[in-house]
Amino acid sequence: MFQGINSTLGMWNEAMAKFKEGRREKLNEIFRKLANSRVVAELAVSRVMEKLNVVLIQEPGVLVGVEEDVHWIQNKLMRLGVIYGYDFTEELMDVAYDFEDVIDDLLLRSAAKQRRVGNWERCFLSIRIHKKLEMIKSKIPHLPPAAVAVLLSLEIPKYLEEMEWSPMFSLPSQNQLEINTVVSPLKEKLSALLDLKALHPDTKKKTRRVLDELESLGSFLRGLESIDLDDKALMVWMEKLSDVSISAMVVIEYFINKNVQLRKRSWMVTSFGKLKSQKLVEEIDQLSAKIQNLSITRPRENSQTRSESEPEEFGVEDSQTLSESELEKSDFTSFKDDQPVTGEPDFASFADDVHAMMTRLLAADQSFRVIPIMGMQGMGKTTLAKLIFNNKVVAHHFPSRAWPSTTASSTIDLLKVIADTSNGSRMIWITRKMSIPPNLKSMSTDPHPLRLRTDEEKELSHKDATIEEWSNALDQPYHDQEKVWSSTLYRIYKDLSLHMRRCLFSLIIFPPDFDIPMRRLITFWVAEDMVEIEDKNEAPEDVAERCLNLLIARGMVQVANKKLNGNVKTVRLPHALRQYWLSKAQEATALGNHIYTRSELFPGNDMIRRLADHLDKDDITFDHIHGGHNTSSTSLTQHYRDVLSFRSFDNQEKLEPVQYIGNFLGRCISSSCFLLLQVLDLENVFRPKLPEALGKLTQLRYLGMRSTFLEKLPSSISKLQNLQTLDIKHTNINNLPDSIWELQQLRHLYLSEGYRSKLKPRPSIGCLTTLQTLCGLFVDEETPIRDGLNRLLNLRKLGLAMPSQRKAMSSQVEGVTEWVQNLKHLRSLRVKSISEDYEAWDLELKPLTGHLNLSCIYLSGRLRNPSIVSQFPLSLIDLTLSGSELTKDPMQLLDKLPNLRSLKLYAKSYLGKSMHCSKGGFPQLRVLKLWKLDQLEEWKVEKGALQALRDLEIRYSERPLMVPKELLDRSPLLKIDIVEPDQ
Repeated sequence: MFQGINSTLGMWNEAMAKFKEGRREKLNEIFRKLANSRVVAELAVSRVMEKLNVVLIQEPGVLVGVEEDVHWIQNKLMRLGVIYGYDFTEELMDVAYDFEDVIDDLLLRSAAKQRRVGNWERCFLSIRIHKKLEMIKSKIPHLPPAAVAVLLSLEIPKYLEEMEWSPMFSLPSQNQLEINTVVSPLKEKLSALLDLKALHPDTKKKTRRVLDELESLGSFLRGLESIDLDDKALMVWMEKLSDVSISAMVVIEYFINKNVQLRKRSWMVTSFGKLKSQKLVEEIDQLSAKIQNLSITRPRENSQTRSESEPEEFGVEDSQTLSESELEKSDFTSFKDDQPVTGEPDFASFADDVHAMMTRLLAADQSFRVIPIMGMQGMGKTTLAKLIFNNKVVAHHFPSRAWPSTTASSTIDLLKVIADTSNGSRMIWITRKMSIPPNLKSMSTDPHPLRLRTDEEKELSHKDATIEEWSNALDQPYHDQEKVWSSTLYRIYKDLSLHMRRCLFSLIIFPPDFDIPMRRLITFWVAEDMVEIEDKNEAPEDVAERCLNLLIARGMVQVANKKLNGNVKTVRLPHALRQYWLSKAQEATALGNHIYTRSELFPGNDMIRRLADHLDKDDITFDHIHGGHNTSSTSLTQHYRDVLSFRSFDNQEKLEPVQYIGNFLGRCISSSCFLLLQVLDLENVFRPKLPEALGKLTQLRYLGMRSTFLEKLPSSISKLQNLQTLDIKHTNINNLPDSIWELQQLRHLYLSEGYRSKLKPRPSIGCLTTLQTLCGLFVDEETPIRDGLNRLLNLRKLGLAMPSQRKAMSSQVEGVTEWVQNLKHLRSLRVKSISEDYEAWDLELKPLTGHLNLSCIYLSGRLRNPSIVSQFPLSLIDLTLSGSELTKDPMQLLDKLPNLRSLKLYAKSYLGKSMHCSKGGFPQLRVLKLWKLDQLEEWKVEKGALQALRDLEIRYSERPLMVPKELLDRSPLLKIDIVEPDQ
């Protein structure tokens, strides 16, 4: 029934012959053909069975007279991949295409009946359907059994598990929507060819085969960025695919047009009178052969993905299972405190990591524990291990220590010795993988992720640091860095999801070595829908922050600066990774994915999606932005019609307002460009002029004017109904237009506290109810608190300032107090009560114990109710007090807060003469700042207090304050900075 060299049996016979002849290259080619046939056959059968399901549900009447035969074939095909079933082969593909032809004819017969076409045509269709069904039934018993497929895969096709309940018209996945533009146009032409009623069944079958081959290639193209491929081989292959696609589209278009002309001249071309063009058959055969050849010769994953040799590391290298056969090779060396360790870095470089690891090492748990250090090559895992190993506290706690002189083999013996002990033994495991080997999972804790060093930490690193110091890696030429990054890139990218790759790729838009504020990056990702939200109840900002933290943990994004409380402030894309992504962008150009850009990234692409002005005069957009008054409307449309974001990084100090940006925006908008714009970010550009036509950018979600010293916003801002973020912090805008209340999608509003930005009264029910951030608001007598702002109960971040308490303000103060009390979602609170001279004034607040999510508090003003200090929520991480005039010792009031990391006591926050820190107090406090506490004379710290303290700063105190001996003894673990008043 199935014969010839292209049958499965024929290919297996040929493979056996090549094996006997020793022709391995030819043998591998045959196996690739078999594997490719399997993939294409699975696609074909899956599509045909889904098509049948649609027919069974939507038009079951079309099966009249053939129900038994159709269901018999359906049941047989559903036995794929199971015992006594059939394998995905060329023969099965042939049956699937025949069955699809039957389904099409059944639909044609039903349509003919509905159109009341003559009985002779319906009779002809019925005869053809019955003949095809008999032919299919005769082929099925001769299909190769599933036993043949065991060599290829043991997986049951996924569609078989979901077939009974899969939706008829399910929406395509994100990956399906992003199918490559090289393949899509050709698929569209082939689909149009299949729609021709005059297409002969044999030609239709061949065409369907090509379509399924292209779908298989589409899956490969969609996954290009997740695997490491040889760039040269990839580009050559892509050129071939592009040539095949273009030439095939020309030929197919010719036959489609020819058929249209023929239908106009002849009534003979009907649904049952098939036109068979020998030339078309030959072209489809050639196209099929070329596509199959491209499928089996497509670039394979680079085998050289791991570095050839990597420095030996403390503990165990990344084997997923520890082999018992390696026990005899183990070799341990006893390690004394005085044994030298070369290349020792300064502790401050790894202070956070050492503290975190030591907390876990010294835990009271008596069972044996493995504590993994996870990080990419070159990040300092061994260096951190050395710092911990040689630490005096660790040496005292663990009198018996061992440093393996080999890798995985040595560790097996140690595991055998100590795994069953109950004396608190520990092992540090160094790994580059997120997962833990199976035989360590039961005794392992969560890995400690090692991140890239911040700039400050790199400066503190030892001058003679080893290759593991990331600062050295960043200074190497790009071709040297590739060696360091190669294996890491492979390991990380193959597991990185599509939305995370998009987020990471977007950092290229920022200039090299640019410190990107975390809040700016997160709002940008949210505005352009880059984050993947699975839980509808979760804020997209939280998802974006989690995504960024994961990229940091994996070493893909570098932390440039941290806040005092240890949270991330700014990030940066490492230079080596930036160069890698730029090379990926060049690959994307060949694939047609012209989406991320400043235009220099894709010089051959006219249409720009993401525009960034880096003040590069060689960029083709420079003249358009900075001059270009004579630029034609056609030229602007050619480049900027579909722009999604525009950013300017013109941070140069200027004396005159920047006019060119306003002019550029005005010309683009008048030329119907930028109408899809979602992000307009002009942060740090000096007084850019915004055109009144800004209101036409109705898709705008992010308007960033921070630090521009802008003096006013256009009144048309009310038309920006999709605006999510308006940032005018550090501008000269003190009165916002009334229309600000009409922005129903607004989530984040940053005002200019220094310029006393106000909101005019115009509240109504439903105004700004989606607002989550309101910062920099100046509250005066006219500010609509009651029946206005107090309705904004979803706020997570609130920052406001109030003038000194005059009689006219008493009602406003009371309204603010009640409003704050009702903000149960609040995470950050900043309240200042100031006089006309910006001096601290009376501040009234109620206890905040019910604010379970509140982590950051900044209070400036004399507390009318000082008892609230002892009632702060346990979730508090960062606390700043200024002018509070407390008389009770704040150390005794605050030392039980379990999560407090940063405490700043500024001028007049405490008026007492002594402070006392008790044993066990402030377990997580890392930063302590004491500024201008002029009455303070004595400070006592008990042993065991402030154990996590890293940074102590004492400034401008008129009375000399002695640092407690307990803290002085902690050097170099503790950085102490004392600034005298005259300094």
